Amino acid sequence: MITVTGLTKSYGDKVAVNDLSFTVRDGAVTGFLGPNGSGKSTTMRVMLGLDRPTSGEVLIDGKPFRASASPLRHVGALLDAHAIHPGRTAYKHLWSLAASNGIPRSRVDEVLQLVGLTSTAKKRTGGFSLGMGQRLGIAAAMLGDPSVLLFDEPVNGLDPEGIVWVRTLLRNLAAEGRTVFVSSHLMAEMAITADYLVVIGNGTLKAETTVDGFIAEHTTERVHVQSPDLEQLASLLRNQGATTTSSEGQLTVEGMKAPAIGEIAAANSIVLHELSPVVASLEEAFMELTSDAVEFHGQDGTNK
Repeated sequence: MITVTGLTKSYGDKVAVNDLSFTVRDGAVTGFLGPNGSGKSTTMRVMLGLDRPTSGEVLIDGKPFRASASPLRHVGALLDAHAIHPGRTAYKHLWSLAASNGIPRSRVDEVLQLVGLTSTAKKRTGGFSLGMGQRLGIAAAMLGDPSVLLFDEPVNGLDPEGIVWVRTLLRNLAAEGRTVFVSSHLMAEMAITADYLVVIGNGTLKAETTVDGFIAEHTTERVHVQSPDLEQLASLLRNQGATTTSSEGQLTVEGMKAPAIGEIAAANSIVLHELSPVVASLEEAFMELTSDAVEFHGQDGTNK
């Protein structure tokens, strides 16, 4: 378990993280979300003792990570896939980590096989693609068979097969009772991988909840309706307190569930060609909650 309490980290006048508190549970995948510049990387660096907090603390299984007698056996982390000496082979990179942490050489072969790099183990990492670097970083994180794992953008550079592999790996690790904490910008992937979410913006906590709970709280339920009598149906629904929007022969209804819409249509002999609830996405909920915390806003490419 990871416990973050009152964490604040400043760099001069810049406050990167401000009084942040949350818990990362055992036996679950917890997604760590936030816009660029929100303080995610800083938080993870403090967790691993790479940066000292200005105030507050981070405890991993009840103690600071720097107090761990066997770091790689306790916590595995991938923060930067490029943090590898380009002149070393994948095997030698992992063996140097294993030797310095009292991990047997046989474990190097096991993690290389786990991440699919056995055939490239003797190649210098300077020639690795981003995806291969990510796999090697995951191998290094798994080297000590740790109970706590931290990953920052672990699927960057991976092809679809690799993304599915990482998703399955994270779910399996959590199922074994490990603590799995994953930072990512890929909302669709987090929606099907994570059990819980910690969402921050401008260095402060925005939400700490389940994925389903987060989506439900920060999106509006909508229903799409198609009918030959859209105008009549829209008027009836508005009279019952719903909000309607018409576009290209389709009615979007907010504030009323599909069964109630169907009952009103049936009672007024209105034929329906479509009556489908819109499944809200994690991306939609995330954008709604963090819109005021986005550091840079681009234009949509249109001339107005």
